[in-house]
Amino acid sequence: MPSFVRTLIAALALAIVGGAAVFAARGLHLGQPVLTLGGPIARVTLGSRNAIATDAFIGPAYRQLQAQFYEPLNAQTVLDGERRSLLEFLHAHHVPDATLPSLRADDDATHDAQLLHDLLSDAERDYGARLGASAAQLGDVALNGVMDAPKDPYTVYLPPHDFTAFSEQLSGGDFFGIGVYIFGLRDGEVIVQPIDGLPAARAGMKPGEVVDSVDGLKIRGLPLDQVQTMIRGPQYSTVRLTTHEYDHANVLHTYTIVRDKVQVPTVHAKMEDGFDYIRLSDFGETSADEIKRALLDGKAKHARGYILDLRDNGGGFVESAVKISSYFIAQGPIVSTIARDGSKTVSEAEGTAIPGLSPLVVLVNKYTASASEITAGAIEDYHVGTILGTKSFGKGVVQSVYYLPNGGALKITTARYVTPLGRNIQHKGITPDVFVDQSVDPALIDTPHDKQLIAAKARLKQLAR
Repeated sequence: MPSFVRTLIAALALAIVGGAAVFAARGLHLGQPVLTLGGPIARVTLGSRNAIATDAFIGPAYRQLQAQFYEPLNAQTVLDGERRSLLEFLHAHHVPDATLPSLRADDDATHDAQLLHDLLSDAERDYGARLGASAAQLGDVALNGVMDAPKDPYTVYLPPHDFTAFSEQLSGGDFFGIGVYIFGLRDGEVIVQPIDGLPAARAGMKPGEVVDSVDGLKIRGLPLDQVQTMIRGPQYSTVRLTTHEYDHANVLHTYTIVRDKVQVPTVHAKMEDGFDYIRLSDFGETSADEIKRALLDGKAKHARGYILDLRDNGGGFVESAVKISSYFIAQGPIVSTIARDGSKTVSEAEGTAIPGLSPLVVLVNKYTASASEITAGAIEDYHVGTILGTKSFGKGVVQSVYYLPNGGALKITTARYVTPLGRNIQHKGITPDVFVDQSVDPALIDTPHDKQLIAAKARLKQLAR
């Protein structure tokens, strides 16, 4: 497989994993917890439980945004954001003469929420039938405008499909399928990357193969979510895929694969040069258990040192970061979150430290973000490991996630966090103890050309003497 295809697969895997998992989060309250990361999910909804159109809960969603966003919001800015989003949608769909009233907010949450609903109702009444657009479509557009108004990249509306993907990633990706990442190319082709040990890889499928058909149906040009649905199915059922090699269209393969339960691993671990190398892709629900198994396996094999690779790791659950950090840090605060009103919540080490995890090197780069920076920052503050690489991303804010009746969700930045020594990470990142520059190319990681990994091993050899 050509190197640029390997790079594409790795980069797109990062986009899927990082794009979803870059959002560290904690419980958000709407009378009771909606999503407590690391714990059970209580399915609490905004608006009418019987309504599924987004126009039914745009007002309640706005009130929650106004109450919970970590900085004060200007109500007029939010109202203008909704209006702008609706007009842009109408103009883009060939309604150049579309107009909507310029309503004035008065900073009364109930009144302003009603204005948001009225504006959406105007758009539905005047243009819905003309466009053939449903209330749900226009509601999605309006919600996007509301959530975009704070100009915070982490505060967003997640439509049902996006939220399903987000939830799967952070829950470990537990579903029935064949165990592949799928990626769409600009020309409509779909390429796959099998996950080691899962059905597709066991059937002999190789990274970078182009899928031609699924159960006899041509898939080129189909939306990726449709292809994904075609590949997934009930446990123990079979699916037939035909493929060709990326750079050899005439080299064809046919696979009949039995679907099984798929849990996408977040940890890749191996012993190399006597060191326990552990690469973590994100901080999902299963990540702490996976890391613990890898660490204990390294101890059982008498590892001379440990490498925790957090490069390109976009984050995930704060609770997972606390659990993983607690394996290295015996006691004391791991991270503190600070709400808009200045109140502070301190997450302490859980008393689960594994003795003998030294020497330790943690690898970071400019795409090490969020929960990754919590763990790297705590390890650096307590001097239990060496941080090596380049400065991290600098995402020091926390998101809360809660459900909407249509199966989507709102993700709102509700707090900022600081390291055990009180360092603010937002826009600053974690500065490594040892700076080793390297091109941010996923195809380089864990190869003989990985300068940062080479430097990590050299550091461990020096410390292990």
